[in-house]
Amino acid sequence: MTISETQESAAISREVILEEAVTAPEVGPGCSLAGGSWFSFYDYVTTQDSAGLDVDHMVPLAEAWDSGASAWTAAERQAYANDLDDPRSLIAVTARSNRQKADKDPADWLPVAGYVCAYVTDWATVKTRWGLTSDAREKGVLAEPVSSCADEPITVTLAR
Repeated sequence: MTISETQESAAISREVILEEAVTAPEVGPGCSLAGGSWFSFYDYVTTQDSAGLDVDHMVPLAEAWDSGASAWTAAERQAYANDLDDPRSLIAVTARSNRQKADKDPADWLPVAGYVCAYVTDWATVKTRWGLTSDAREKGVLAEPVSSCADEPITVTLAR
């Protein structure tokens, strides 16, 4: 990753963190944040410290690579990594819960029970949006919670 890519990634993270604030923080010099609060859906934790947050790719970069992104151009991979056009692509969560998830797919990690329906819906939406594949094990696990989730329409805008 080059310095400009690192700077772009940091700017994207700040934008997601600001967008997902439950209580808006004050933005100070150098884009420092003071005050504010956030709710992490992965573990149902509320925090007032933005430094304790990570911005997670709903479908991790390694999973995207294994699911078809390896055939993309560098520009397509960068667009995926920085996708602000669909709020389901990137999510601010506690650093602890993001470390637990790591690059696992739903067959190996799911969030707390109260967020499972939204999580598997968002996972499938991001995969569909970007034309990524799912393996049989992943599909099987995704189907389990869906059967007990509310039957609601999902809108997907294709990115590619």
